[in-house]
Amino acid sequence: MTDELRVLRSDSPRPAPAQAGVQQSLAVARWCAGRGWPVHPLAPGRKTPAGNCADCRAPGHTYQGCRCPTLGRWCHGFRAATLDFGRIEQWWGGRPDFGVGIACGAAGLVVIDIDAHARQLPGRDSLLPGIGIADTVDLTGLANGFHTIGVLAALRGVMSPADDETTLRVRTPSGGLHVWYRGQHGHRWQCSSGSGGGRALAWQVDVRAHGGYIVAPGTVTEAGVYEVMGEVREPGPLPGWLARELERTGHLPPAHVPAPRPVPPRARQAVLTRKGGLGGLGGVGRVLTGLLAEVVACAAVPEGAAFTEKLNRAAYTAGGLVAAGLLTEQEAERALNEAAAQARPGQERRYGTVIRGGLNAGRTRPLSPGGRR
Repeated sequence: MTDELRVLRSDSPRPAPAQAGVQQSLAVARWCAGRGWPVHPLAPGRKTPAGNCADCRAPGHTYQGCRCPTLGRWCHGFRAATLDFGRIEQWWGGRPDFGVGIACGAAGLVVIDIDAHARQLPGRDSLLPGIGIADTVDLTGLANGFHTIGVLAALRGVMSPADDETTLRVRTPSGGLHVWYRGQHGHRWQCSSGSGGGRALAWQVDVRAHGGYIVAPGTVTEAGVYEVMGEVREPGPLPGWLARELERTGHLPPAHVPAPRPVPPRARQAVLTRKGGLGGLGGVGRVLTGLLAEVVACAAVPEGAAFTEKLNRAAYTAGGLVAAGLLTEQEAERALNEAAAQARPGQERRYGTVIRGGLNAGRTRPLSPGGRR
């Protein structure tokens, strides 16, 4: 039996949690990567990602365009996840106290995260979003996510995922359960949390998919071990009924998102070219021009274009140019405001705040003509 499989056996003798984490974190990371699941470090004893470096903690900094992945750093959580065994050896070999997280979207996973927290029961319309529960239905005994996902399954005449022995299931230290499935090819299932605003499957039932991560089986935290149940070690296919429920509750992006249209040359020229503009700044001028073009291109996609992140990144870069004396503040603000106005006309208050924040953050990190801070 390999070390990777041994650490996942629920019947294997286990040392104390802290000692177990040191012994098995690297083996768990290898085991996951060997299945094509990109991994990233979790903070020691925690279920949250390891902290960012000082540069990535700077105000206005985002994961987009961040150089840390190329430098072998684990900044930005699941966005740094890797299948590179050399990097895995570097990360967990040097920090065996790290836990292991898996980027669900990149791994093609959909994980149903069933909680068993002691919480006050919400209103009936929040138990199973989109499904009305009449006042005549007795809710006595309904107390957690195991119950709500069980009710949903019963309404559909199927077995609850909590009882699905055909797929990988992982018991959490808090008494919850992670039920792992392989997502359908071509579907970008989205994450959700609980049954509050926005998309939701059921009260105390989260969904881990694109845009999120899951704690790897075998990971040890201060609360205990994420321990595999039963004999199955691989995720089964996402059941059809559950896929339909996820689609019904908004866990798929719009089926037909219009492809970005080319930015009209006249509009691009108005934003990116001006007397004394960016052309004389060399490579960094071209970088800022490209970032502004990405902002302008958001005009073709009313929603889901990452407009705020793209504008923030352009403003941060422009702030670095201002700090270096390569661009005046007025030129930077004019270029950013014109680009934003092309993309989101009439939303000056929204994008003005983003521009000011990005410029202020960028001014703390001057950019050289070669694009270095």
